[in-house]
Order: sequence, then structure tokens, then C-alpha cells
Amino acid sequence: MYFFDNEENEEIDKLHYEKYYLDLGYKYICGIDEVGRGSLFGEVTACAVIMTLDDDIIKEANDSKKLTAKKREELYKIIIQKALSYSVYSVAANTIDKINIYNATKLAMLKAVEGLSIKPDILLIDAMKIDTEIKQESIIKGDLKSYSIACASIVAKVSRDKAMDRLSEKNKEYDKYKISKNKGYGTKEHIEAIKKYGASDLHRLSFEPIKSIKEENSFFI
Repeated sequence: MYFFDNEENEEIDKLHYEKYYLDLGYKYICGIDEVGRGSLFGEVTACAVIMTLDDDIIKEANDSKKLTAKKREELYKIIIQKALSYSVYSVAANTIDKINIYNATKLAMLKAVEGLSIKPDILLIDAMKIDTEIKQESIIKGDLKSYSIACASIVAKVSRDKAMDRLSEKNKEYDKYKISKNKGYGTKEHIEAIKKYGASDLHRLSFEPIKSIKEENSFFI
């Protein structure tokens, strides 16, 4: 199923998928998204959320990357208050190195679904498929096309950002990598710090450029 011929269309109905499945008799529609997949540090985090479809934030909910931090935080508080059920799950960096980021992302999404207090009738997932018997639809750019996925994107992003901030506050060792600022992503400043100090225990050693830097430096963790 595909609803959108023009992916640049700014007038996309973010409830199109939700309405479609409601009309087919599906009651609990769950949006799923992840954040941190491209990060060099820390976990990948997924959120599964079942929303009501009469909320006044539908037009504001969007891909979390397109929102300011202040707006994300504002919408996050509304979403977790209004959600029928939501669940967040993170997979750690060492597990990502063991099973690869694709499988780690699938695992985070599956565990998030399993953590819901309501069993969904259908899953709307941003560009992924997970191993479950629950009916699912993978939607490319789903956080732009589905209200439910957009809400999941926001909750996942804010949850992971908060986790990065807590790590920085708890362990000053991570300050040299500016984790509270870059949230673990590969900024120039972050990569230079890795070259200078080596990787921490929470860096993803299987990721480039960390893997190459590690091979070039004997002091690396």
C-alpha cells in the first residue's frame, strides 16, 4: 500500500494511514520509530506508541529532527500524557557491536512493542520490518507521513537525548567528547576527541571512523 505519489507534498495528511486501518476495523494502531542509529556513542533507542487520533497536536507532530529541542520537549510531554500506551527501549553500544546496528534497531523496536500495556492491532514502522506476528506496515519517511510514527520519533529522540545528558552528568569522563552537546553523533569535534583520547566504553567500536582510528592507534581502548 502506498498513499503518496509526491513525496515533496507539504499537505500530506498525517492521519491517512491511521484512517485507512481504522476503516478496516483495526482499533489500536501503533507507531514505531528509532533514534541514534547513526550515532558513534551510546545506545539506539526505539519508541512504540498508541495514540488517540483526536489530539490537537496532530499538525505539530513531525519528524523529530525537524523540530527544535524546545518544541520536541513540549510535544514529548503532551504525547506521553495523551498516549493510550507508549514504551521506550534501548540497546547498548556493546550489543550493537555484537549484532550490528540493523539487528539492534529491530531488537529495540520489538522490545518497545512488547513493553506496551495494550497489544496493538497493527504496527506502522518507519522504514523497517520487525520479527512479530502482529500485522505491520513499513513506511518510507514514515515520521513525515504518519502521526503515530511522528509521535514515536519525538518520544524516542527526547528519551535518548535525556539519557545522553544523564550520562554526561554522571560521568565527567564523557565531557571530553562533548556528549551532552552532540548526543553521540559524529561531529568534527567528537571525532577529533576520539583521535586524541581514544574511545570510551560506550563508543561503538564497529562503526567508522572509530574502527579505522582504532587500527591506527595502539592506545585505543
